Amino acid sequence: MEVFAVPIAWKFPRPAATAAAVLAMLAIAAPASAEDVEVDVELVLAVDISQSMDEYEQQVQRDGYVSALVSEEVAKAVAFGMTGKVAVTYIEWGGVGEQFVVADWQLIDGPQSAEAFANRLAEAPLKTVQRTSISSALAYAGTLFSDNGYKGARQVIDISGDGPNNQGGVVTASRDVLIAQGITINGLPLMLSDGASWYHLPNLDHYYEDCVIGGPGSFVVPVRSLDGFADAIRLKLVLEIAGLMDDTVKVVPAAGRAAVPCNMFD
Repeated sequence: MEVFAVPIAWKFPRPAATAAAVLAMLAIAAPASAEDVEVDVELVLAVDISQSMDEYEQQVQRDGYVSALVSEEVAKAVAFGMTGKVAVTYIEWGGVGEQFVVADWQLIDGPQSAEAFANRLAEAPLKTVQRTSISSALAYAGTLFSDNGYKGARQVIDISGDGPNNQGGVVTASRDVLIAQGITINGLPLMLSDGASWYHLPNLDHYYEDCVIGGPGSFVVPVRSLDGFADAIRLKLVLEIAGLMDDTVKVVPAAGRAAVPCNMFD
C-alpha cells in the first residue's frame, strides 16, 4: 500500500494583500448558539469531480469514502473523542461555481449514524465537471461552518484532488483566509495520472503541501494507486476525527526540495 501521512508546518497567513481579495467570499463564523450540538470536530469532505477523473475512478473514490465511514477504525476514532460525536458533510467540486452538497451536515455518534451518512453517499448519482478550482472549493467549504447547528472543538476541511488549481484565482489566498479563521485544511492528492494531461504535476503532494493545506496539525496523505484508495481515505479520516496529529509547529528543511510555485496554472 503506497500511502503515508506527512505532517507539515503550519501555514500561517501572509500579510494581507491576496487574502483580502477573497475575504468577502467567506462567511465569518458566527458565535455558537445555545442549541448548537457540541462535537469533537466539524469535518467538510470536499471531493474533486473534475473531468480528469473517469467514471471508474470516481466510483472507486466514492466507494472509498463509503467504506471508510462505516469502518471499525473510524468508529473507534469517533469514540476516542471527548464527546464521542463528530459532524460531517460531503461536497463535490470542480470549477468556479461548481460545488455540490451531496450529503448535508449529519451528526455521527456511532455505527448507526455513520451507516446512514454512508448510505446517502452510496445512493447519490455521480457527476463530472470540467475545471479544477481548488481556490473556489476552499472558499465555499469555509462558508459551511456558519450556522450549521454544531460547535466543534476543531473545524477541518479534507480536500481531495488530482491536479493543481487552474481556475478561480490564487489558491493560497483562499487557504490563508481559512487559516486565519482557525480552520485546518488537510489534503488527499490523487496521484493516479500517467502524465497525459497538460496540467499534470508529477509531485502533486508537494503542491498540496506548499499551496493547499495549512492550520494546526495539517497533513497530506497521497494516493498513488486505485488499490490504495480506500486505505488512504480510512487513514485520513481516523487522523482527522481523532485529532491525532501534533499541533506543534513542524519545520520542513528548506534544502529538502525546491518550493512549488503556487500560481503556475492560474
